[in-house]
Amino acid sequence: MSVERPPGGQPDHRRPYLMLPPAVRGAAAWSVAVILLIAVASLVVFALVELRAATVPFVLALLGAALLHPVVPWLVRRGVSRSLAAGLTCIVLVAAVAGVIVLLVNSLVNSAPHIAASLPAAGKRLADWLGPFGEKIQHALTNAKGETNSLVSTLTSGVLSGLGLLTQLITGGVLALALVFFFLRDGHRTGDAIRSYLPGRGAETVIACAGRAFEAMAGFMRGTTLIALIDAGFITIGLLALGVPGAPGLGALVFMGAYIPFVGAFLSGTVAVLVALADGGLGTALWALGVVLTVQMIEGNILQPIIQSRTVELHPATIMVAVVAGAGVAGIIGALLAVPVCAAGSGVISVLRGLATGPE
Repeated sequence: MSVERPPGGQPDHRRPYLMLPPAVRGAAAWSVAVILLIAVASLVVFALVELRAATVPFVLALLGAALLHPVVPWLVRRGVSRSLAAGLTCIVLVAAVAGVIVLLVNSLVNSAPHIAASLPAAGKRLADWLGPFGEKIQHALTNAKGETNSLVSTLTSGVLSGLGLLTQLITGGVLALALVFFFLRDGHRTGDAIRSYLPGRGAETVIACAGRAFEAMAGFMRGTTLIALIDAGFITIGLLALGVPGAPGLGALVFMGAYIPFVGAFLSGTVAVLVALADGGLGTALWALGVVLTVQMIEGNILQPIIQSRTVELHPATIMVAVVAGAGVAGIIGALLAVPVCAAGSGVISVLRGLATGPE
């Protein structure tokens, strides 16, 4: 087999990839690295989704522990044992979550017949005011009456046919609550546990990354909870002043929706405006829309910069992409967990970058 000779007459002993221009070799190397990174990330996401019966309660427990973590040291400083402090904190958490869910479901279900009876009248008003476009809205609202009337029966049949899902939810909730208890009680020992398994410098790196990720999740949960309480309080007061039925339940919906940035606020605000439209007509709906928009403007221009800027350093575009990606991967749970997980990842990257650029 003969060796090709260049025009100068000397054989070319270079390896084939060295014959490529440096720019092409660099692009190829980066392409391989990106492909490998995407492949590994895809495998990790696939494993987490397949094991969601364990991973979702684990992440939810981390978020709950991040939110409630300051309570346990506060109780311990006052003479309460860590186990008792963690147990009392978990009891308060269960009571708060159960109260919000009961308030939301009871308020919306009780107001559903009234809303169903008001929808056709609201559609007729819109048809009179908006002409052909209003007639289309009237047709949609009239059809929605049947859907709303069958809400309770649909929920009942869904519960009866979905006992397996109900069992999974109960199991996941119990597991998450147990993990919250253990995280609150034994979380201060995490550093010692990591040092017992890893060598010195590696252990300190892992501890720094874990601490920064936990701080990011804690900041997100505390900031979001405070903003959600303020939003829900003002919107509930506004809806009560307008006489909108189910105002406390709608406020609870606003509170829960605040944990899904952008999307949750839009959906919960839309539900509140539709309920106001169905009950009091276009005038009440416009006032309700004004209340919702005013609260959202106060949140976006005042509360978010003051509260969240100190806790979660994520660009709004990053948050939007994370929410959409999380919803695509795991539905509502994915949208709920996307931002805190993204914030934790950002915290880990900041620690690793600091180590990489710091002195040796």
